[in-house]
Amino acid sequence: MPSPEFPLLERDREQAVLSAMIGELGSARPSVVTVTGEPGLGQNALLHWATARAEQAGLRVLTARATPAEDQLRYGVVAQLLTGEDRDLAPRLFLAQDQSGGGLPGLGGLLTAARDRPTLLVVQDVQWLDVASLRWLEALVRRLPRVPLALLASSTGAAITRPEWSVGTSLTSVVSTIELALPPLTASGTADAVRAVCGTPGDAAFTAAVADATRGNPAVLHDALERFTREGHQPRAEYVEHLRALTTEVVGDHAAKALSELRDPAAVAALRALAVCGDLLDFPLVCGLAGPHAVPEARLRAALQASGLTTLKDGAPYIRDSVVRARVLEEMPAADRADLYARAARLAQRVAADDQGIADLLLLARPVGAPWAVDTLRRGFTAALRGGHRERAAGYLARALDEPLDAETRARVEFQLASVEMVSVPAAAERRLHGLIRTPGTGLRSRAVDLCLLGGDTRSARLALAENAGLSEPAGDDGPRERPHRGRADPEPLTPPRAPGTHAAAHCPSTTRAEALPESPSLAEQHEMTALLRIGHSLRHDETELDILPAPALPDHSHSPAVAGLRAWQHAVAGAHIDEARRLARAALAPDPDGRPPLVVPRLFACRTLLLTDDGDEVETRIAEMLSEAHRERSSIAVAHLLCVRADLHIRHGRPDAAGRDLAAAEAELPPASRHPLYLPYWIALNVVADLQRGRIDRAAETAARPVPRLAQECATTGYLLFAQGVLARVRDDPYQAREYFRAAGRWLLRFGCHNPAELPWRSLAAEAGHTLGDSEEALRLAREELSLARRWGASSTLGRAELGLAMVVADQRVEHLRAAVATLSEAPARTDYTRAVLELASAERDEADRRSVVSLSTAGSILPGDLAATLLADTAGHDGRPRPTPPAAAARPAPQVPAAWRGLSDAEREAAVLVTRGLGNREIATILSVTTRTVELRLSGVYRKLRIRGREELRALAQGSEGS
Repeated sequence: MPSPEFPLLERDREQAVLSAMIGELGSARPSVVTVTGEPGLGQNALLHWATARAEQAGLRVLTARATPAEDQLRYGVVAQLLTGEDRDLAPRLFLAQDQSGGGLPGLGGLLTAARDRPTLLVVQDVQWLDVASLRWLEALVRRLPRVPLALLASSTGAAITRPEWSVGTSLTSVVSTIELALPPLTASGTADAVRAVCGTPGDAAFTAAVADATRGNPAVLHDALERFTREGHQPRAEYVEHLRALTTEVVGDHAAKALSELRDPAAVAALRALAVCGDLLDFPLVCGLAGPHAVPEARLRAALQASGLTTLKDGAPYIRDSVVRARVLEEMPAADRADLYARAARLAQRVAADDQGIADLLLLARPVGAPWAVDTLRRGFTAALRGGHRERAAGYLARALDEPLDAETRARVEFQLASVEMVSVPAAAERRLHGLIRTPGTGLRSRAVDLCLLGGDTRSARLALAENAGLSEPAGDDGPRERPHRGRADPEPLTPPRAPGTHAAAHCPSTTRAEALPESPSLAEQHEMTALLRIGHSLRHDETELDILPAPALPDHSHSPAVAGLRAWQHAVAGAHIDEARRLARAALAPDPDGRPPLVVPRLFACRTLLLTDDGDEVETRIAEMLSEAHRERSSIAVAHLLCVRADLHIRHGRPDAAGRDLAAAEAELPPASRHPLYLPYWIALNVVADLQRGRIDRAAETAARPVPRLAQECATTGYLLFAQGVLARVRDDPYQAREYFRAAGRWLLRFGCHNPAELPWRSLAAEAGHTLGDSEEALRLAREELSLARRWGASSTLGRAELGLAMVVADQRVEHLRAAVATLSEAPARTDYTRAVLELASAERDEADRRSVVSLSTAGSILPGDLAATLLADTAGHDGRPRPTPPAAAARPAPQVPAAWRGLSDAEREAAVLVTRGLGNREIATILSVTTRTVELRLSGVYRKLRIRGREELRALAQGSEGS
């Protein structure tokens, strides 16, 4: 129990009022004081304190306490008051034989005795007064003006029947009536309580957490701190969570005690109904849900508030604490509790309550067997996802599966639930999807396999094949089927069709009427499953996989967009037949001629194909459409994949800020912990390259250094991470590591059948690193190989990048190769490579000293003199102070002149300064250097500070003076 002083914290005002009342009573001035407040605020402690003060002052003190167990006992409280004065009075009270005092037993004798000695009556918890005692006390108060007698009472909540001595009644003008409403402890009072119980002051964070958890309730605060101190803890911030747990236990124990004292069955039923749906339904409806009873609503309100378990919200009883709700309901039998929730859901549905609120009721209800329940749960699912509550949304759909459903609706709910669980509990999602794959006739088998592939599960397609051994067709021109084999399952390269046009009839608008007839649903599903199966084979990474059935070949003739998407990607990774690849990709993105729902994975392959064919604008439009569709389907995992592909597009087109935004949005949809190792290297690589393009080298290095699961080191996308690590090493001026990473990336890509340099230009970058290290023979071989493959593919950006790579490693005809790269890249969407080619060409032409070249930087007509590039490409010390290695071919070239005054500038500052001297604005400089405008401003500020000048004009003057000298 709290110490006598503890509940009186911050009760100085109340103590002063009670002291004044006791002093006035000694002077024969009667009064009535009522102390009210929520349970635990110290009402009865104040009454004990006043009792002791009155006894010390020589007053007669009569005490009594009303309890819920005796609220039907006639004159129960009166008997407690008067028994000390007349031990024979109690039997007469209960038998109603004493008719003195106008029919009020003992009242006359008490008034007579009070005239001889001032008397204080102390009654605790008057909210539980029996009716006879209440009337007796009211009669006593009416006689107070003529007697030196005072009444001091305490109350929790509201009395069931409002006493006549309450403030605002007719008696308040006859006698001095005071009502003291106790507030919770303030922050200062809570700090004093922590010091009193723990013996030492608490941390500010600890004290604030205590005040928040206990809501300033002294009783809860004392018990929680007592348990906390008993366990040997100190009031420090690191123990806040433990204190919160103890506070929850204390609140629950107090609620259980108050509930045990509530004996009225109607009040208990109303309290349980209030715990179930008090947030959703009005109190009259809650009373109706509690069941038929003869207790008036006003009496129920008062009984609930008097229990201390409820508070008022908008004038109606309300259970504020979730712990109290749980304690109220936990003693009910499980079946009765489920039935109460079901009845509450029906009532809420009839009065058109909020869908999500009804869905919350249905979560804990038994199956109601009505169609509206499933519809409400699905609407609640949508609302929960819109609010970002993914786990609650999944709970709604899981509960919907407990209702009686037809086969089609059950399959759709299962699929929708799996698409949500794929983010939070992918193992459960895969089990659901495997069940759909094994169930024919739902029309969702292909979509289930498609969703499994998005989640990284490459086994689902083989599961579908095993369920339907007749899935495969006779082998066509694509080659023989796979044979079953044992041991490690090597990935199957995505081999392209043998020539463009072989399968043109399947997707060409000029097909004959007979060929264009819609395929049967079973055949269309068969073609989709075949395409998905072969995609799964291309991504395989399990080391101990066994094939039971051979993988079927793609059909020679198909109207399926899924087949078209796979064939387009086959052409793309092989780097051949760009027109055919573009046509097939567009066919894959077109609506299905049979009206079947589109699949995500084949369309992702189609978008990546168009990305390699330099159709970036079309890709961006298609991805926007697919994102809208994925958001409508509430498929977070599809949204994340689409955002990553669009981030790849932004990176290729030199828009790192946009790429960063898409990658951040993808992480919000699919957190890193939920990503499958199969795709993790690709996503990490995108983040690394985007950070490098934005100049965040340290952050890129930190991202690249994070450990990844073993499967992520040996899967189809591992090559992307190796390539990104090579780019990072290249930026850090480590050509040896860069070349090793690029070589490793190339080996991994070739293993998975990717020959197209448009996907990753690892050959040209490895060639540049090898050239820097002096291995000119290998550098030329790799550069020429990439140029040959680029010409075979034919995309402008791929060909221009290959020509630029060859120009960087050749000793002769360098200018010609650079001119070809500039001309080719001027038509490509990748402006970063074009800018680099322009700078390299300007430098090469200046070094040849044939003429001073003026090269167009953009279609707007901005020009870049040749000596600018030469200055930008000047051989200077690296960031770590070590000289950068010089290629053998460039060693014989004379070093360009650098103004002497600029030698104290860093490389980045020198580049920005040179561009300023050529008349370029900050935005143009940012575009050339692939940085933000803010970065340019910061670099120029450093230039002005180091050179002790005030702006651009002085910088140009300083540069001209240095050149003249």
